[in-house]
Amino acid sequence: MNLTGRLLLGYFLIVALAAWFVLRVFTEEVKPGVKHALEEALIDTSQILAELAATDLKAGKLANGKFAEAVARYQGLEPRPTIRGFRKHEVDLRIYVTDAKGIVIYDSDGEALGLDYSHWNDVYLTLHGQYGARSTKENPDDELSSIMYVAAPVTDGKKMLGVLTAAKPTASVQPFIDRSRRQIARAGMWLLGGALIIGLAFTWWLSRSVGKLRRYARDVTLGSKAPLPDMGGGELAELGKALAEMREKLDGRDYVENYVHHLAHEMRSPLTALIGSAELLDENLPPDRRAAFIASVREQSQRLKDMMDKLLALARLEHRSGLEETVPVNLSELVEKVVADHAIRMRERNLTCRRRIPPDARTMGEPFLLRQALANLLDNAMDFSPDHGVIDVSLGSVSGQHVLSVQDQGPGIPDYALPRVFERFYSLARPGTQRKSTGLGLPFVREVALLHGGAVTLENAPQGGALAKLILPPA
Repeated sequence: MNLTGRLLLGYFLIVALAAWFVLRVFTEEVKPGVKHALEEALIDTSQILAELAATDLKAGKLANGKFAEAVARYQGLEPRPTIRGFRKHEVDLRIYVTDAKGIVIYDSDGEALGLDYSHWNDVYLTLHGQYGARSTKENPDDELSSIMYVAAPVTDGKKMLGVLTAAKPTASVQPFIDRSRRQIARAGMWLLGGALIIGLAFTWWLSRSVGKLRRYARDVTLGSKAPLPDMGGGELAELGKALAEMREKLDGRDYVENYVHHLAHEMRSPLTALIGSAELLDENLPPDRRAAFIASVREQSQRLKDMMDKLLALARLEHRSGLEETVPVNLSELVEKVVADHAIRMRERNLTCRRRIPPDARTMGEPFLLRQALANLLDNAMDFSPDHGVIDVSLGSVSGQHVLSVQDQGPGIPDYALPRVFERFYSLARPGTQRKSTGLGLPFVREVALLHGGAVTLENAPQGGALAKLILPPA
């Protein structure tokens, strides 16, 4: 299968999986949502009926008073209304009242008079000053036989006279639940159809643009002075310009061979995983295994993208002779912004970041570059920190220079790796996942530090873990 087919298949499978998950959640939430609405309506019904029944209950004539007469008239009302295409054929609201001991003294259905309902949750909880409700199946094997009971206290001022319960079968709202599910299913089909059309258009555009860049890259590889193709606007156009600029800046320089060698080596693993996953996706796999391979494709693609993005950023940085802007940068505010950017990931792993930065500490430089550099150091600390670990970010001073330290509680750096941590593409396996990064983060930090007239070091802390120090001149 060519790139276009794979892109379309991968895109549609991802959209279909996401649509299936969302529609499943929507469908599963319809029933409890309708039941919650029914319960809320029964709360109001029971409370107002309790107020209306209080006078007759206090006078001792609940069974033959005005309240009972009103309920009897309600049960005989005709015709029944039609609600959104469904006709209401019968009265299905049951009302019963117990005295202060839980004995039924009134039942609109006449079935439970004299029975002790004090042990049922609706009556028991209400008699004890709590919200009383229950849901009981008339037939334990029939999900649609469930009846919802909601109770309210019948009081005379502050004295509890009894409990009024309003009950309604959940089967009365089942037609609305079924129709909502059908409508959601239809909307899902329209969503998938629209996604397929969009996917076709997107895949054609992306394949055409990538093809231009591929031909341009092939011509450059062959030594041809090929002009950069017209990519229009957007990220691909920026990528094409970045490739052209990189070609011009790297042309004739000694380190091109080193870059290509290391990049090819680092790309081999994710590309092998991508190719293997793509080939297996062509087979008739079970849904769980197909989802696993799709996740692998997404992960390895993101890894390749991160590698290319960081490589381009590092290449641009290495050829800058100085800072483009120099403004005062508040280090305390800088740390807070970087920590806020990583807050979600920290919460996922229950990591704590302790900050000890004087509020008036400042340096001169480019805020964007300093923020990226600190983000790389914090990323490394999070990668090597154990779950529920603590990361310390503090500011000290050595020889009049600011020393911004980031320390984790991880396993530290092996002795053999300490001399190589700032090499391009060199990376250590992360604890737990055993995955490696692009190996471009620390070289980027080093270039940022040098541009700002500072330095960066990485060592093992005496009390354990790794300790990164970003040294910057004060403002």
